[in-house]
Amino acid sequence: MAIRKKSTKSPPVLSHEFILQNHADIVSCVAMVFLLGLMFEITAKASIIFVTLQYNVTLPATEEQATESTSLYYYGIKDLATVFFYMLVAIIIHAIIQEYVLDKINRRMHFSKTKHSKFNESGQLSAFYLFSCIWGTFILISENYISDPTILWRAYPHNLMTFQMKFFYIAQLAYWFHAFPELYFQKTKKEDIPRQLVYIGLYLFHIAGAYLLNLNHLGLVLLVLHYFVEFLFHISRLFYFSDEKYQKGFSLWAVLFVLGRLLTLILSVLTVGFGLARAENQKLDFSAGNFNVLAVRIAVLASICITQAFMMWKFINFQLRRWREHSAFQAPAVKKKPTVTKGRSSRKGTENGVNGTVTSNGADSPRNRKEKSS
Repeated sequence: MAIRKKSTKSPPVLSHEFILQNHADIVSCVAMVFLLGLMFEITAKASIIFVTLQYNVTLPATEEQATESTSLYYYGIKDLATVFFYMLVAIIIHAIIQEYVLDKINRRMHFSKTKHSKFNESGQLSAFYLFSCIWGTFILISENYISDPTILWRAYPHNLMTFQMKFFYIAQLAYWFHAFPELYFQKTKKEDIPRQLVYIGLYLFHIAGAYLLNLNHLGLVLLVLHYFVEFLFHISRLFYFSDEKYQKGFSLWAVLFVLGRLLTLILSVLTVGFGLARAENQKLDFSAGNFNVLAVRIAVLASICITQAFMMWKFINFQLRRWREHSAFQAPAVKKKPTVTKGRSSRKGTENGVNGTVTSNGADSPRNRKEKSS
């Protein structure tokens, strides 16, 4: 009797399935390393760069303003470390929402694979858009953007930001950077990856552009406006998955989507094309963060207009596809009255299906040919 030799090879510790099933725990351990680093004097200086906001400036109190000194922030290369840490936090929050909210709903509703992935996408994005809208609106109200719209371009460059403003942009960049590893963790289909990459890339391009060009005031207003419209779409899609007769949310979203694109163009042209174009200081100065020159203004307006045109093109195609599907579903089937003929011609007419279209049980099937030959 032959004795089988035991295999000395051990399975890989970080296998593909292991990472997918335990990615939240792995990321949590990495984030805890940075937090625990704050407890020791040797590693505290390095951990602070990842956990807290950098590049703060304390302005002394003035007679016109508050009696206390204020702390403002500007951006720098160390912000990449902060974005990385909060990207890990975003992955953890994503996993919590997925496991404790969305997966429980999916088990109850018994969605198909296609609806399952779309439901998860809309569930995650609707939570993020709602949180960002509330946070951004709070900043707009606290800094008097609504009462004085000239803040969008007055006193440019806006290189000094409040804590809430800078933390908002860090959180936005961290969230959209976390979407790249989520494509792997969520087992996104290969055919959906190009669409997701374009989607994520557009967000990162515009958010980083507003942050680096010191157009954070304009960027905040446009983000809140865009996020509100996107939140309405995804929350309507969630209701649609629970009840397919629900269509009112999509109708309201269609109207607000067009209005949102118009408001985005109006605010962008008003701020960049008129407000910044009439500013006194129009010299390129990297040290002061001043990018108010003609070439930069044209590039900013061109990127915004091209993006809005691309979104409208996708929107029109989406609406046309829905209209075709709805009209095809509502159109009654045209039925021809069968003519009574003699012999085999009557049988041939019925085998060819409705309106002359050959069905799977038509006259040319192998079974019917066999019957004819017999």
